[in-house]
Amino acid sequence: MDIPRIYNVTESAHRIHNPFTPEKLATLGAALRLDPGTRVLDLGSGSGEMLCTWARDYGISGTGIDMSRLFTEQAKLRAEELGVADRIDFIHGDAAGYVAEAKVGVAACVGATWIGGGVVGTIELLARSLCTGGIILIGEPFWLQLPPTEDVARGCRAGSISDFLMLPELLALFGELNYDVVEMVLADQDSWDRYEAAKWLTMRRWLAANPDDDFAKEVRAELDVAPQRHAAYTREYLGWGVFALMAR
Repeated sequence: MDIPRIYNVTESAHRIHNPFTPEKLATLGAALRLDPGTRVLDLGSGSGEMLCTWARDYGISGTGIDMSRLFTEQAKLRAEELGVADRIDFIHGDAAGYVAEAKVGVAACVGATWIGGGVVGTIELLARSLCTGGIILIGEPFWLQLPPTEDVARGCRAGSISDFLMLPELLALFGELNYDVVEMVLADQDSWDRYEAAKWLTMRRWLAANPDDDFAKEVRAELDVAPQRHAAYTREYLGWGVFALMAR
């Protein structure tokens, strides 16, 4: 079980696998006013930076689940590095359908709502692990401006324009699901740059170290188009944020 290899290559040097900087991740943690001992479930936990730094800074405990074997190993190493391995567990596995054995105070899926078949299904899944009065965290893209064509939407790595909503529509959707939006932290162009541009150096160094790898052609093809695609599409059209929700 693993994610497609291209992500294990392009994001192998990332600690945060979405367009958040460490500062934005810290801002989110502070905004949630987490009590020490709060238990957090993170579906699609990547390299574990959210759980590990929040355990260090706010005294939380928790569990992360991710399909990438590489990212899960990196997460375990990060927990040891920050001295929180006794409070944070990382599981290599499929987070789809995962429900915590004991209810948690925060249930999160930050940038991997495919786990529940989309925003609605992921919220329903997370709610099954959440204690009364707890917080759901959803990380999700939205359109900064509607793409003029379906080709532009595909340039943003969307299947179609209908894949994402404008920000007011996304917030309205949460309300329709009977949730209050109680906080949000949004990516900006700089944090998008840090997420996307960091991949380019990683790919270049991977190609230099693995010139004879059968996968090198795919990595080279991605590096050839990634900078222009980001400048033309993602940077101009796609927003991203983490939204904190509480059931009404």
